[in-house]
Amino acid sequence: MAIHNKSHYNHALMSLNKMRKDNTLKYKTPINFTCPDRPMLCLDITDCCDFLSALPDESIQLICIDPPYNLELAGWDIYDNYIEWASKWLDEAYRVLSKSGSMVIFGGIQFREVKSGDLIDIIHYVRYHTKFKLVNTIIWRYKNGMSAHRYFANRHEEIIWLTKSNDYYFDLDSVREPYSEKDLEAALKDKRLNPENTRKGKNPTNVWEINRLNGNSKERVGHPTQKPVEIIDRLVKALSYPGSVVLDFFAGSGTVGRVCIAEGRHCLMCDSNKSSIDYFNRHLDLMRKMGQCADYTSIDNVESFFARLERESL
Repeated sequence: MAIHNKSHYNHALMSLNKMRKDNTLKYKTPINFTCPDRPMLCLDITDCCDFLSALPDESIQLICIDPPYNLELAGWDIYDNYIEWASKWLDEAYRVLSKSGSMVIFGGIQFREVKSGDLIDIIHYVRYHTKFKLVNTIIWRYKNGMSAHRYFANRHEEIIWLTKSNDYYFDLDSVREPYSEKDLEAALKDKRLNPENTRKGKNPTNVWEINRLNGNSKERVGHPTQKPVEIIDRLVKALSYPGSVVLDFFAGSGTVGRVCIAEGRHCLMCDSNKSSIDYFNRHLDLMRKMGQCADYTSIDNVESFFARLERESL
């Protein structure tokens, strides 16, 4: 009679699998990390490529950016050859991103001109000139927006999620959406679903219905392309872990920094416009008015940031 060695009873293989899990962030959750009491934050007014060049290799867990789209809205939004410029920060972003890290880029695919900052061009570049992997295209759907008479009014934007490897950190449980009592009851009857995960809530899918900020929004700090806290919060919680480093090299209104303080992530931000400092300070004021903790440790430069991070990790 043949003896079959079932792999799940093979203790050597089980030990190897445990070692793999221990040496990867793929199976970790927030409880495996220590949340800092006062996250570190560095906001520098400088060119994004200069800022990126100062960062160590594979030092960033999450890059979350909303780059200029080359729509000629202002001086910071005009580029003769957008993808030539974007390729510089895309290459640097790949270098600084950790093996378990993610990069998310806000944008659109509805721009008409070849020279515009269309996500189609960015996806084409990363596929043919980098080793980034495209995990998801997230559709951000909103009900409020401009009306139109010569085309269908736009009610969505896109976010692309890129990773450096297949061994990326992803915490679905932190962003699950709760079922209604009726839907939960029905879902628990579905034998195809894991009851434990079902009770945690449902996967929000890659279509997110989150309204844009209108002119009267209490979140508004004055930046023309400010993104809602809710959408940044979902990205930060799902793709980074407590105590990790999040990078936004198109800081704009500073929403990423605000969310990092609230969620216990260290944050590096830069922007070419010094108004970003004022916008970010308004975020802090709003947090305090809402009774949220806005405490953080301000770091002047990248070198000091990583030196202190290293000391605290010892």
